[in-house]
Amino acid sequence: MRVGLIGHPVAHSASPRMQDAAFAAVGLDWRYELWDTPLDELPERVRMIRERDDIAGANVTIPHKQNIIPLLDDISTHALAIGAVNTIIKTRTGTENPIAPSRQRLVGDNTDWLGFLADLRFHDIQPEALTQALVLGAGGSARGICYALGCSGAQVYVLNRTKAHAEQLVDSLSWHLPLGRIQAGPLSAQAIGELNDIDLIVNCTSAGMSPNESTSPWPNEAKFPVGAILYDLVYKPRQTHLMHQASQAGLRVIGGLGMLAMQGAASFQFWTHIPDSRVAVIMRKVLNEQA
Repeated sequence: MRVGLIGHPVAHSASPRMQDAAFAAVGLDWRYELWDTPLDELPERVRMIRERDDIAGANVTIPHKQNIIPLLDDISTHALAIGAVNTIIKTRTGTENPIAPSRQRLVGDNTDWLGFLADLRFHDIQPEALTQALVLGAGGSARGICYALGCSGAQVYVLNRTKAHAEQLVDSLSWHLPLGRIQAGPLSAQAIGELNDIDLIVNCTSAGMSPNESTSPWPNEAKFPVGAILYDLVYKPRQTHLMHQASQAGLRVIGGLGMLAMQGAASFQFWTHIPDSRVAVIMRKVLNEQA
């Protein structure tokens, strides 16, 4: 059996190594492939997944997490709320009517939010115990993080340099979270200073990502909340400039490599239906060795 990654570009992805290691560990003769797919080739790629019996599903990455939704038969309530699909699961709808034979059905889901929560727990942070969280950025990754934190019970503040983008994120997610659970604001020292008792700061921007390692989304004039934990979704480099800033201010810092492993393990279980506790451990080990 095969699964693969749909995106453009995808050559940089670490997913094949970690997924193939997991398949081998549980004794599955499966392989993970990279399917570079420009936008105009996306419908044909989805058709291939649907029609090939040796394909069990796929992962989806930039720029297709939203583009692929209309091409699928259904999406989960979580993917609907987040507005993005990163995992496709193939199921078969059976029928005894020979005029209407069984058909491959493609269901979209999202494991990014699951991977984030699982990695928090791996680091002994109970999401349900968080009361107030600060999310930096309002792009695609921020949606999953805000959904995860909001569902866990935290009050979420989304700050973005373009406030209107943060407001759009809040407007769409507010339908799926308790009233007032998520609020928007500008990413500025003043806005950060007006927040109190922040437990967790999550960087969902690309600032600090290779090759722009010297950049940081944190305003120079802003102080870090005392006692907060900083989680940076960026995993290359292993320590971002933001992580260094927060560490110097006395905060505990966590990079995004673990989330990558945990979301991959969740996808693995969707495809194989094997809830093997070794999978996440293996994937994390592979990524740590590769980083």
